Amino acid sequence: MGVAVGRIGMPEIELGVPKGVVESLPEEDGTAEQDMRRAIAGIQSRLNDEIAGAEPEEAAEVVADAVERMEAQASTYHEFVPELRAWGQSPIYAIAWRNLYVELIGQLSEHEWLGDDLDRERNFRLVEDGIRLSDL
Repeated sequence: MGVAVGRIGMPEIELGVPKGVVESLPEEDGTAEQDMRRAIAGIQSRLNDEIAGAEPEEAAEVVADAVERMEAQASTYHEFVPELRAWGQSPIYAIAWRNLYVELIGQLSEHEWLGDDLDRERNFRLVEDGIRLSDL
């Protein structure tokens, strides 16, 4: 994953379409793939707009917010899987969208310039929320 430099020196976030997720979709449906590509482009664009000119710590806060939203989305789609199966419907799209969000979270973590600050911010939020590692 390359590093593109943003408007004021902050590297830009680059997200790609996870090949495995796209390959898991039924071949006859290109709509879901297009929707996923648009979603990824929108996430990437919003993140880059929000971090333009920010300090690394501020960028980490913005990305941590995005990661939390993606985790919530992945969890929601994960919860749809057994419900869809119970109704006799294929959960393939719910699984694909869940996996997409999980993959995007992984891609965000792979940005070297962001990694340490993002880890610190996420750990800070865990402690701030009152969750202690010893309680796990």
